[in-house]
Amino acid sequence: MSWRAPHLLWLLTLVPLLGAGLWWAVIQRRRALLRFAQARLLASLVPALSPRLDNRRQLWRAGLLLGVVSLLLLALAGPQWGLSWETIERRGVDIVIALDTSRSMLAQDIKPNRLERAKLAIEELTQQLRGDRLGLVPFAGSAFIQCPLTLDYGAFAENLRAVEVGIIPKGGTSLAAAIRTGIEAFEGRSGDDAVLLIVTDGEDHEGQVEAAAQQARDTGIRIYPVGIGTPEGELIVVSQDGQSTFVKDRQGRIVKSRLEARGLQDIAITTGGAYIYAAGHSLGLDEVYRRYIARLEGRTLTSSVERRFHQRFQWPLLGALLLLGLETVLPALRPKTTRRGRFATGE
Repeated sequence: MSWRAPHLLWLLTLVPLLGAGLWWAVIQRRRALLRFAQARLLASLVPALSPRLDNRRQLWRAGLLLGVVSLLLLALAGPQWGLSWETIERRGVDIVIALDTSRSMLAQDIKPNRLERAKLAIEELTQQLRGDRLGLVPFAGSAFIQCPLTLDYGAFAENLRAVEVGIIPKGGTSLAAAIRTGIEAFEGRSGDDAVLLIVTDGEDHEGQVEAAAQQARDTGIRIYPVGIGTPEGELIVVSQDGQSTFVKDRQGRIVKSRLEARGLQDIAITTGGAYIYAAGHSLGLDEVYRRYIARLEGRTLTSSVERRFHQRFQWPLLGALLLLGLETVLPALRPKTTRRGRFATGE
């Protein structure tokens, strides 16, 4: 026998204290009656208030109350006995998140900047997942797998917090590298249980995006690009020699980074996914999960055989209810009358 909440059993030690309090209340009631009138006279005037009969009723009620409290505490503690073995399967979807870490993600049209806001939204997304595996692929001019697919959301969050601009030595932005590395992160799996999220401002400097998207489609991987930034764009502020300055191109002109949604929409169409414009507190990631990913059938990610104890709280709860019912249906103890019509009090 075991208990689901054994820490509640210590409350049973308070039952004797409750019993002592009820006993003291009975004594005080008897003393109050005797101050009102002598026992024999009181029994003659109001037979129901005979001290002996009243004590008996109060002791019955106190005993029933103690029994009810004890059984309710036992029910709350959750007695368990008898067990069976059950096969527990965890089903879910493999989700790889490719996160843009190019310098354009430092633009502050999304506060505090695109990259930091994206990291916060991704971390909030992990709180909605139920059994889905997560992987992380940072990318800029190239890409690499920073966090392989895992069910450990804490480890994923630690890897996510470590992502920053400059983590990829090669500058620029290569969406093709993000897609191909994302495909590698699925470890050969594909189908309805494989989803690639790309969080980016859509800029691409390397080309070959269409070929990479077709490769993802051929392997059965759906891509959901999330475009972050604004069409109007924003200047990119970086720190140089301890001072803040704007990013310039090779001709010395200040660069303004804008959201390039067209290419992202083409990726979604090619792979059967959907393009999401990053808006609101969650940047649309909750919408992606709720409308698309959560509806996928998924597959069995883990399977284990576990012991399941049978809950038996119903029995003490039933006993408590029976005692309560008994207290209400027990007839009041009434004194017997003699043939002369006088009450036999036993005093």
